[in-house]
Amino acid sequence: MAKKSAIAKNKQRQSLAESRAEVRTALRDLCKKGDFDAVVKLNKRPRNESKVRLRNRCQQCGRPRGTYKRFGLCRICLRKAAMGGNVPGLVKASW
Repeated sequence: MAKKSAIAKNKQRQSLAESRAEVRTALRDLCKKGDFDAVVKLNKRPRNESKVRLRNRCQQCGRPRGTYKRFGLCRICLRKAAMGGNVPGLVKASW
């Protein structure tokens, strides 16, 4: 289980990134056109509202590594769920 503070920090960043995504994309577009004022405004904004700072975490245990985007679970939780038959369409390979 990951630290609760790390999970909470990532959730906070995710909510910030979602709520302010449109403003950041508009400023980034102006920066690409060469507007210097937009560059200054973008630099003054909080870093945590950038979606690059997000970390994909397991939805069950919060594990930061070995997470499958498709399922939102880490490899360990995915295996447990698959063995229990809780993931539709996922079966253990046998040949």
